[in-house]
Amino acid sequence: MRDPHELYDISAEAYGAAPVPVLVHALHGGMDAGHAGTLLARHLLDALPRQRVATFEADELVDYRSRRPAMTFADWRFTEYEAPVVALDLLRDDEGTPLLLLHGPEPDLQWERFAEAVVGLVEDLGVERTVGVQGIPMAVPHTRPTSVTTHATRGELLDARPHMLGQIQIPGSISALLELRLGERGHDALGFAANVPHYLSQSHYPQAAAELVRQLAAHTGLALPVGSLEAAAAETAAQVEQQVAASAEVGAVVRALEQQYDAFVEASPQQNQATLLAEPGALPTADELGAELEAFLAEQGPEQQDGDGQD
Repeated sequence: MRDPHELYDISAEAYGAAPVPVLVHALHGGMDAGHAGTLLARHLLDALPRQRVATFEADELVDYRSRRPAMTFADWRFTEYEAPVVALDLLRDDEGTPLLLLHGPEPDLQWERFAEAVVGLVEDLGVERTVGVQGIPMAVPHTRPTSVTTHATRGELLDARPHMLGQIQIPGSISALLELRLGERGHDALGFAANVPHYLSQSHYPQAAAELVRQLAAHTGLALPVGSLEAAAAETAAQVEQQVAASAEVGAVVRALEQQYDAFVEASPQQNQATLLAEPGALPTADELGAELEAFLAEQGPEQQDGDGQD
């Protein structure tokens, strides 16, 4: 492996702020239902004082053919190029406590070298806890509070709560690999995955981002603002309710999802139930429910798309 330190340029200010208790990573491009992790990163960057302290070499990490950066063409010439940026920013919470935010596109290449570089930064900057955030699509209704699936390098880092996934095999991500490698080196790392209604997974879902902020604050002691996300969540909820109310058939689909969710919540403490399906065959499958509701919502007008632009 080539020297991981050559993957990034770092400023002296990063070391001047050390030790930094928390590093949050929200790298977009992999699974992030409702763009929850992306919304959280943008929210923190907009709401808190920030300073760029490290920038990674995008040319080493990004496959431009699979994710072609946007370019602007005006009249007779190209005028702008949105180069991908993978960066580490130093932020201060509402009480002045420093935290680090790693954001930008998920690397397509050199995962092990990138993970080793981030682990090195964790060690060099005295990070005590690393936290990954994202959204995952689940068979949950938008009418229930947003739940969060948690994972960590040590069980002691987690709250006691029902397991909603059990044991599964999923496609890898750099965030998951980073958590694994941190754990192997004896570092504390957690992941928060907001459970987003699967029929809204392609839309911006600020409810999920707001809950991720609350979870991040609760598990790290950081004083993080959440008001603007809650305001956006209320607006989104009103829009979805308006769309659902326009169709009795779609309303029935949502009620069926509510039945599934409520049955899971009721049964999980007694049965350690591992999935969100109450009883297989008792209700329509998640795919059947989601396909019908997603098709309806798509007909109501253009949804906001993920603006994976420069961070």
